[in-house]
Amino acid sequence: MKQTILARRYAKAIFTVGQEQGIYEDYNEVLQGVANLYATHPEVADAVTNPLYPMDVKEKVMKGLVASMGVDNVMGNFLNLLVQKKRAGLLPEIAASYRTMVDEVKNISHGNVTSAVELDDELKANVQTVLEKLTGKKVALTTSVDPSIIGGIIAKVGDLVLDGSIKTQLAGLKDSIKGRE
Repeated sequence: MKQTILARRYAKAIFTVGQEQGIYEDYNEVLQGVANLYATHPEVADAVTNPLYPMDVKEKVMKGLVASMGVDNVMGNFLNLLVQKKRAGLLPEIAASYRTMVDEVKNISHGNVTSAVELDDELKANVQTVLEKLTGKKVALTTSVDPSIIGGIIAKVGDLVLDGSIKTQLAGLKDSIKGRE
């Protein structure tokens, strides 16, 4: 919990600077890129977070990353500061918090639709339109397939959950029948 709060504070600080300069979307790309780099190449994360490595080595690695990404001085200093303060391990959480802040500014929500079978593009578009009307925000939709729901869909956007699956309907019918006994 403490790490999440700390990550949110760092994200808010760099988001505020990016917003003032009008380049917060560029900063989002950099942070998402670094988070992706951490996920796909754990040795990079290890090189800047491992306490066994001397600080000057970690700083050189981060400076190399910054130079290869071609980011501006503010973002470069931010990333180097994370290494110096031994907070480079928070970068994936900082990136996630930052993305949430960007989505709030752009009025975007992320949603997930689970269905028993793969949805065609027209049905996905219809579901997305309905969810956008319900939430009043633009919805970035991801889909997944779970045959165990038998039929129907389960749509989740933020706190909103719409469960129209046959599995849930059968469970409700079962509870209703048991209640009458």
